[in-house]
Amino acid sequence: MSSSVINLQKATFTISAPDIRSLPAEGGIEVAFAGRSNAGKSSALNTLTRQKSLARTSKTPGRTQLINVFEIAENKRLVDLPGYGFAKVPLEMKKKWQKALGEYLQKRESLKGLVVLMDIRHPLKDLDMDLIQWAADSELPVLALLTKADKLKQGKRNSEVLQVRKTLAALNADIQVMAFSSLKRTGVEQANNVICQWFEDDITEDESEGEIEA
Repeated sequence: MSSSVINLQKATFTISAPDIRSLPAEGGIEVAFAGRSNAGKSSALNTLTRQKSLARTSKTPGRTQLINVFEIAENKRLVDLPGYGFAKVPLEMKKKWQKALGEYLQKRESLKGLVVLMDIRHPLKDLDMDLIQWAADSELPVLALLTKADKLKQGKRNSEVLQVRKTLAALNADIQVMAFSSLKRTGVEQANNVICQWFEDDITEDESEGEIEA
């Protein structure tokens, strides 16, 4: 199937939801973005969709407090999940975000792929590993984007990517790892291809099931 079927640049904001009960009805395909509050998640979303302000960015990490949904085609959605870990906010507010994040991951049947964003200089923190391990156990494909790759020289960048790949290979799961930079556009095309393929693989599966039923 041609990659022209899915175009992330067509992303349009749909809704900001405090919990899964406020999300669009189940059905279709969702690819979710998750990461620590200072991992550059909003910048990555804007870069991948080639839109300057689709996802709200801020010099203050942790501004993504809600589940933000962006539609790229009928029943095809990108989902920006609340950031975890770093944000300097009251504990009660942080607990509320984490509950929304956890509920979405555990209960949302439309979720078909997870993009985990980590600062390439500080990858695989405990919460990152917990999230990736959960996805592996759930047989959910993961794209680990090591963000802010422009902060490292190429040799160090490559060694970090190899080390993360080696660590995550032990999970024996569908996990891809790549360096990413919103500033230098490193890894943008490769990440775009992976995400679009997730959407298209699911379309192909749905069509195959339809043929069997017929």
